[in-house]
Amino acid sequence: MTTTAEHYEHHLGPIYVWMAGGADAALQSGSAEIDALNLPVTQGDVILDLGAGFGMHAVPLARRGARVTAIDSSVELLRTLAELRGDLPIQAVNDDLLAFQNHITEAPSAILCMGDTITHLPEFGAVEILIERVSAELPPGGMFIISFRDYSEPLIGEQRFISVRSDENRILTCFLEYEPEAVLVHDIIHERAPGGWQTRVSHYRKLRLSPQHLITSLQSNGFNVRREAGVRGMVRLVAQNITQ
Repeated sequence: MTTTAEHYEHHLGPIYVWMAGGADAALQSGSAEIDALNLPVTQGDVILDLGAGFGMHAVPLARRGARVTAIDSSVELLRTLAELRGDLPIQAVNDDLLAFQNHITEAPSAILCMGDTITHLPEFGAVEILIERVSAELPPGGMFIISFRDYSEPLIGEQRFISVRSDENRILTCFLEYEPEAVLVHDIIHERAPGGWQTRVSHYRKLRLSPQHLITSLQSNGFNVRREAGVRGMVRLVAQNITQ
């Protein structure tokens, strides 16, 4: 089985901007989500974006005056981010998101882990470690924003087949296969080629995290948590560090 990093680097990474509807549409969607969060971003604030991808949230945050450290394991997506950021104050870092503390030089006002990134962690224990480390780095009042898909209740039958996006040259379909603690995500890409249609298939694991599991863990680490409806059917948790 491919790792999450391998899956994104070789399978989804090259088509990820297309999958998101194109760079302009994705950045507009990310900007709208930042607006909905109503984060108190002031000029020069330090914000970490874990699993930043090509900058869907990092670019809008930097446009609002934040200094963003964008961390992702995909060189392909970070290369696209470098093209989109222009002169914006975004530091692109190729690393595992659990190693984010190695890239902090100033206390961040907020840490984001959005777009279903947290389910990419290898096990539930890694989720607990991430939350503990975020709690240790955020000052009182600092915000931790998570958005993810709730895989705790399995889809059944044809519900497991998800049409992601298609056009005249490419079709992306996803198939979900459930395990006790994870879901196998099979991404099936059909692409038109000079000799006819070609098919590429790859799969990787995502954790079946429930919202309540994350809320409980956040609260036990000193966060006040608000649950919201996120974009594209995701759950969004807005957590504020209330430790002194």
